[in-house]
Amino acid sequence: MSLALRPAEEADFEPLLDLSVRVLRADLERLGRFLPERRRARMRAVFDAGELRVIMQDGARLGCIGMAPAADHIALHSVYVEPTFQGRGIGAAAVAAVLDGAPGLPLRIEVLRESPAHRFWERLGFARVGEEGVDWLYERPARLGGVPRRA
Repeated sequence: MSLALRPAEEADFEPLLDLSVRVLRADLERLGRFLPERRRARMRAVFDAGELRVIMQDGARLGCIGMAPAADHIALHSVYVEPTFQGRGIGAAAVAAVLDGAPGLPLRIEVLRESPAHRFWERLGFARVGEEGVDWLYERPARLGGVPRRA
């Protein structure tokens, strides 16, 4: 699978905000935490911080991935793939692309409690290491090489 990550541009904001709502809404509502204005503010914050990358394939925007490098790890966030493209290895390829830019650092991500996304992160070698509020904390230890890719 050939995909590319590019920095998000202002024109990406509304489509990616919409994608984040479509991906997260059911889980956030289950937890009693869906507020449209909160979702917009959180997405605006990662946009303005320059942390968001758009997942592109053949000129089509398929999703996004956020990354915030720290001295001892990379925090992943905002990993959203268009529902019609989920299950095709696109998320795993995006995580692998992040790793290609920073091998040797552990990756961390917060995942909403009881979200079906837990299986995805565990397949990529992440382990649950804690809990904070409505999130479970996952970490993938530093390793050489990428993440498993779907065939």
